[in-house]
Amino acid sequence: MSALAPLRLLREPWNTSDGNQSNVTAGTSSAWCQGLDIPNELFLTLGLVSLVENLLVVAAILKNRNLHSPMYYFICCLAVSDMLVSVSNLAETLFMLLMEHGVLVIHASIVRHMDNVIDMLICSSVVSSLSFLGVIAVDRYITIFYALRYHSIMTLQRAVVTMATIWLASTVSSTVFITYYRNNAILLCLIGFFLFMLVLMLVLYIHMFALARHHLRSISSQQKQPIVYRSSSLKGAVTLTILLGVFFICWGPFFFHLILIVTCPTNPFCTCFFSYFNLFLILIICNSVVDPLIYAFRSQELRRTLREVVLCSW
Repeated sequence: MSALAPLRLLREPWNTSDGNQSNVTAGTSSAWCQGLDIPNELFLTLGLVSLVENLLVVAAILKNRNLHSPMYYFICCLAVSDMLVSVSNLAETLFMLLMEHGVLVIHASIVRHMDNVIDMLICSSVVSSLSFLGVIAVDRYITIFYALRYHSIMTLQRAVVTMATIWLASTVSSTVFITYYRNNAILLCLIGFFLFMLVLMLVLYIHMFALARHHLRSISSQQKQPIVYRSSSLKGAVTLTILLGVFFICWGPFFFHLILIVTCPTNPFCTCFFSYFNLFLILIICNSVVDPLIYAFRSQELRRTLREVVLCSW
C-alpha cells in the first residue's frame, strides 16, 4: 500500500544525504525493521466499512429534523471527514492494484497529479477530523457547564461559521502541506496541532468527568447508595478512557512518526519505526470506523433513524 506522497517521506528520511541514507539502510536490516506487509484487501475492506458507516450517519442526520442541531451537525462533519479518509484510501488502493496488474496504464506526470489530489484529500481529512473532534468536546463541555445558556452560546449561525472555518482552514493547510512538505516547520505545525487537540480533549473530558463525579457523590451521600455511586463512577471512567484511548491509539503512532522524522531521521531505531508506516495508516482508517460508534451510534434517536435508513423507509 503506497502512502501519501508527502507522507511517504516517513518511510524515507528525505533530509539525509545519499551516503547517510545508505548507512542507515545498512544499519537497519534486521528482521523487525522490514516493516509489516499489510494486504491491499485489508485497506479496501476497512475503507468500505468506514465509508458505509459514515454515509449512514450523514443520511440519518439529514433525514431526521430532530437531529438538525449544532451537536449533530458537528458529528455529521466528522463523518464527512472520515469519509474523505475512506474515499481517498479506496481510490489510491484501486489505482495501485489496477496499475500493478497492468489493467490501467497512466503517464507518470498524471500519476503525480492524481497522487497530489489524493494527498490533499487525506491531509484535509486529518486536519478536519482532529478539529471536529475538538469541537465536539467543546460542545459537550458547554452542554454540561452552561446548560441553561447553551442555545444562546452555540447558535446555529455560530455553528455554521465554525464548520465553514474548519473546512476552509483544512483545505488551505493541506495545500500548504503538499507544497512545502519537506520543510520541518510544516511537520512541527502538524505535531503541535495534534498535541493541542489531545490536551484540549483531555482537559475538557477530565473536567466533565470531575463534575459528574461530584454530582454522583452528592446523590450517593443523600440516598446512602455508595454501590450505585461506585458503579456510575466506574462507568463514566470507562467511557472517558475509551474516548481518549481510541483517539490516542489511532492518531498517536502517526504523529510520533512525524516527531521522529524531525528529531532523528538517520537514527537506526527511527528508520525501523518508519518501516511500519502502513500500520499507522491502518490505525487512522480504524479511527474512521470507530468514530461513528463513539460519537453517533450511541444516540437513541440516531439509532432509530439509522434503522429507518437501512430499511429504506424514507
